[in-house]
Amino acid sequence: MKFSPVLPALSACAIAVLLSACGGEGDQEQTYGTVDQLPEAQRGLLPKMTIAEPALWGDEVPSVPEGYTVTAIATDLKIPRQTLVLPNGDILVAEGRGGNAPALKPKDVIAGYIKSKGTTSVESGNRLSLLRDPEGDGTYEHMIFAEDLNAPYGLALVDGNLYVANQDALVRFDYEEGQTQASGPPEKITDLPSAINHHWTKALAASEDGRFLYVGIGSNSNITERGKDMEVNRAEVWQIDAQTGMHKPYATGLRNPTALAMQPGTDVLWAVVNERDELGPDLVPDYLTSVQEGGFYGWPYSYWGQNVDPRVKPEDPEKVASAIVPDYALGSHVAALGLDFSSPAMGAEFADGVFIGEHGSWNRKNPVGYKVIFVPFTDGRPSGQPVDFVYNFRTGTGETRGRPVGVTVDPRGALIVADDLANVIWRVTPTP
Repeated sequence: MKFSPVLPALSACAIAVLLSACGGEGDQEQTYGTVDQLPEAQRGLLPKMTIAEPALWGDEVPSVPEGYTVTAIATDLKIPRQTLVLPNGDILVAEGRGGNAPALKPKDVIAGYIKSKGTTSVESGNRLSLLRDPEGDGTYEHMIFAEDLNAPYGLALVDGNLYVANQDALVRFDYEEGQTQASGPPEKITDLPSAINHHWTKALAASEDGRFLYVGIGSNSNITERGKDMEVNRAEVWQIDAQTGMHKPYATGLRNPTALAMQPGTDVLWAVVNERDELGPDLVPDYLTSVQEGGFYGWPYSYWGQNVDPRVKPEDPEKVASAIVPDYALGSHVAALGLDFSSPAMGAEFADGVFIGEHGSWNRKNPVGYKVIFVPFTDGRPSGQPVDFVYNFRTGTGETRGRPVGVTVDPRGALIVADDLANVIWRVTPTP
């Protein structure tokens, strides 16, 4: 991103003063689960922001519940985003950074500058790494599986085919168990919407029978401020035929579906979605939801069902009336980027539910997210309050040591967490 020439002349203090004069009042307590009533919207020139100043982990590690151990199994990566545990226990890591959306307004320049202070300065990898534990002792070797990709993100393995969702296309590699390097360049299955790519991540999941692939495609704006023409085929989940590449919108109105997962033993697709900004620190809740075929989830006309967003013109009452209320609120601005279903190998307390990686907020006075949570399920549905599972990514003095993105459950009994600030892969296991 290019910044205005005047921006470097703004001191951190001047920016802080500018931001403190804008936006709404202090943050309220976050709302989780089902929501009966949302807070009032707050409008201002700029949201209140907290810069996530990076700090090193040193000899420290994130916190995990009693009875669990966390270990860094790979370091010095190039922006790890999502991971995939292969049948033999190897771990694939998608590394890179995408997007090329220009700033629209002066506030976008300022906000972009502030957000950049809380991200890694490491060059984008645009590659897949492979991690292998040859001795089974928790010590992993690092190899490069494939290079020269375009901001790879979503990963899926189906019947010897490794699918990768780049920011501009869904591609496929041949894969044989034990392989440590791609045998050749990937085959393109279909192009994916990539103009501007304000939200560039392309989440990926496969149906139980492997016939279909599902790709999450984020919007090109907050609330269509770039124009409705730039939102064609955006804010959707696509269903793609794995063999032919034919595709259709499976669900629409999901502003930024950043992670997808198929519920084991079912054909029910789930997603975590990042909702819109600039309605205050307590709106709009990011959410976890099952994704209904043909369903509409509100964006841009409304949020959390039929709550109309008055900024979007012209309005569409018919679309608003059809908007589906999500299943589970995760809190506003937590920036959920990872999702996977648990298994009994993760221990009785965490056997039934989903793990969610929360990258963390930038547009709240009191930061939220910056952790991995567990949402328990009962009878196939989310129930109860979320539980912190990997946390303390922020120091007591407000610095940020890491930001979790993708989460993957190893059926052998481990949770794999990608940290794109520290450029680390964390492995959490039940303590023997």
